Amino acid sequence: MKAKYPIYIVSKGRWDSRLTSKALESMNVPYHIIVEPQEYEEYANVIDKEKVLMLPQKYHDEYDPCTDEKHKSNGPGAARNFAWQHSIDNGYTSHWVMDDNITGFGRVNRNKYHRVKSGAIFRACEDFVDRYENVAISGLQYYMFFPLKEKRPAFIQNTRIYSCLLIRNHLKYRWRGRYNEDTDLSLRVLKDGLCTVEFMAFLQEKLMTQTLKGGNTEEFYAGEGTMKKSAMLQKMHPEVARVIWRYGRWHHFVDYNSFKKNKLVLKKDIKLTDEKNEFGMVVKKVK
Repeated sequence: MKAKYPIYIVSKGRWDSRLTSKALESMNVPYHIIVEPQEYEEYANVIDKEKVLMLPQKYHDEYDPCTDEKHKSNGPGAARNFAWQHSIDNGYTSHWVMDDNITGFGRVNRNKYHRVKSGAIFRACEDFVDRYENVAISGLQYYMFFPLKEKRPAFIQNTRIYSCLLIRNHLKYRWRGRYNEDTDLSLRVLKDGLCTVEFMAFLQEKLMTQTLKGGNTEEFYAGEGTMKKSAMLQKMHPEVARVIWRYGRWHHFVDYNSFKKNKLVLKKDIKLTDEKNEFGMVVKKVK
């Protein structure tokens, strides 16, 4: 079983590692990967050219970095906006957009983690959020942040969604900001009374920030540290965001408590039942 909506990977300088690409290919899941024009040949040499999309310059030109400072790169937001429009142009009502440093995807069942080998995990997420009128963004929690020894709900509501996102195409928002653009997009959605859903039953195996060559590692974190990106979010959303020192570097902290009032609204034609749907997923022993 495959995803109903298109999947896009945004990548830069990682044609050699291409972790998310390899993960999806191992699951036989179709995708597109969006790359900078100057890197197209490198990616096309190792990935099927039909999957590789070259980022048009206009998306860089029109992108709002939310800063007056001039930089060589303004992050992945422009490519993510291109993915959004590309999916609309191809007739879809939602789309997935993913970072390029995800090594796998999995499902939690009875507090045991199982790596999945098909796109059924994405179809299950799509089916769930499509039941509701007001889920603007959803996505998968990080495996490294999931405590397998503790009881957790299948999903949590109204928090930030990052790295692996399913987005409704009709939303009025677009990506912006040089830093923390995922948190900014989530906060704009939540402030307008819509909902986000972060799946805990389905997880992404994501590498920690700043640990893989390419992407924003050299241009952002290695040269600038983390203070600027944390301060930008506080400036954009001062009522809920602040800068804190944690784990040896500066981070942003967001208080999501004010968004608890945002409730899921079931579509009128949807009737929930107790019937289970595994979307074809079964547990198999790996030899």
